[in-house]
Amino acid sequence: MTSDTGVWLEDLTWPEAKAYFEAGAPVVVPIGAAAKAHGPHLPLKTDALTARALAQRLIERLPAVAAPVVGFGFYPAFTSFAGSQHLSADTFKSLLSELLGNLRSHGARRLVILNTGVSTEKPIDEVAGGAADLLVLHMRGLGLAADKLLAVAEGGHADERETSVMLALEPRSVRMDKLKLDGPFERTGATGDPTRATAFKGERILAARTDDIIAAIARRWPDLVARR
Repeated sequence: MTSDTGVWLEDLTWPEAKAYFEAGAPVVVPIGAAAKAHGPHLPLKTDALTARALAQRLIERLPAVAAPVVGFGFYPAFTSFAGSQHLSADTFKSLLSELLGNLRSHGARRLVILNTGVSTEKPIDEVAGGAADLLVLHMRGLGLAADKLLAVAEGGHADERETSVMLALEPRSVRMDKLKLDGPFERTGATGDPTRATAFKGERILAARTDDIIAAIARRWPDLVARR
């Protein structure tokens, strides 16, 4: 285990994973829909790509282990949009409970849920139940320092903020010819004004979120920063 950077769980052998867990490395479980509507201009994978990008930035700065992105969750508002994948709240909670239980049984003592959704917040909080070994971070409350860059800070879905992030992460996936003031949500699967989005804003949003994630982890487990 290195002293200042982390790793993806999928890249380890099982003895290596065991060593990380026994050394007290926090295990981050990113949650982001692998297929969920994001208007006519963003790909279904937007949340999953964002979750992975944030986890990657985290392990570049902290000795954490990033678990595979949980690509399925509770997204009831999107069931009518083609391709959007959705689990019931109970199924999602069972999935998450089993994944966390597996990690605990293998020796993980510090767990972090990094949630990119909104409808997933309540079931995640119910699963967490205030567990002492678990830190829950909802993306909606992260990176707010970057809101000053936005023309419309309150945003929506597939809006200026989210489109900016995708322009920073994977610009070729953004359908630039489809950018327009979106809505109503029931028809487009988006709300807000993505025409104000830029890659520069997206990079600043990602940086601000990463800073907030690291700060929250450091508050919960100060020794992680002290040992660097």
